[in-house]
Amino acid sequence: MSLPDIHRVQSFFLSLQDSICHAIENIDQKATFQQDNWQREAGGGGRTRVLTQGAIFEQAGVNFSHVYGDALPASATAHRPELSGRRFQAMGVSLVIHPLNPYIPTSHANVRFFIAEKEGEDPVWWFGGGFDLTPYYGFEEDVIHWHKVAKSVCDPFSQNYYARYKKWCDDYFYLKHRNEPRGVGGLFFDDLNTPDFDHCFEFVQHVGQGYLDAYLPIVEKRKSIPWGERERQFQLYRRGRYVEFNLVWDRGTLFGLQSGGRTESILMSMPPLVRFAYDYRPEPNTPEAKLYTDFLIHKEWV
Repeated sequence: MSLPDIHRVQSFFLSLQDSICHAIENIDQKATFQQDNWQREAGGGGRTRVLTQGAIFEQAGVNFSHVYGDALPASATAHRPELSGRRFQAMGVSLVIHPLNPYIPTSHANVRFFIAEKEGEDPVWWFGGGFDLTPYYGFEEDVIHWHKVAKSVCDPFSQNYYARYKKWCDDYFYLKHRNEPRGVGGLFFDDLNTPDFDHCFEFVQHVGQGYLDAYLPIVEKRKSIPWGERERQFQLYRRGRYVEFNLVWDRGTLFGLQSGGRTESILMSMPPLVRFAYDYRPEPNTPEAKLYTDFLIHKEWV
């Protein structure tokens, strides 16, 4: 059985951050990423890259972090109590892309690795990650494309992965207090450590690399659609759901804050502008209403 190799994981994560940032800059053609290197007082650090005020992307954040310590925070041990008292390393790449044009969806992706060790015992390790899409104006062909790429990432590894990780994504990115999905889903997985390290690591590489294949064709297709104040106001309103999810339900945000991570890096996922409206309801039979009736629903897209 292959043993965990954290150096291989780190090398891939750093190269993945580089390739995604390069691709985003290449399609935007105006703005570039600012990089901040940071250190965590309790151990570890990372490099945060943020692009703002681009021609296509209003804000894009692509983070790499590698933190370690003598004990995992409560958010990590709540569902894995056997990890209490173990020293740990947590590493990952996390990104959120907020486009300017409301016809381009927001996208999120994450790949991560945890290992917890204790003298005299075998290490406990796992991978997690996935990618998901949050449109403001829905296009069925875009969502089908997104899910076809997700399925193509999964199928070489297991015929069960796509169905399982799609459902996990639908269940996880759900605003329980709104009884509403955050978007149209994709993939989400956690606690992946079987059958062995090499299999899991190869799958995580495919997920990380598959994100650009899923997202960039949608950006190219929608970036030139004209939009006005109506679309902008709806986009800003729907961005509020992103804020609500990240602050109320997201385990990654909670882990980062509880583990003493860099707050600016953790919250770079927030949209740069957002608005809240009391009891807003779109007019029936409008493109805005169609988002709710045709896209923010449980559906098998492929």
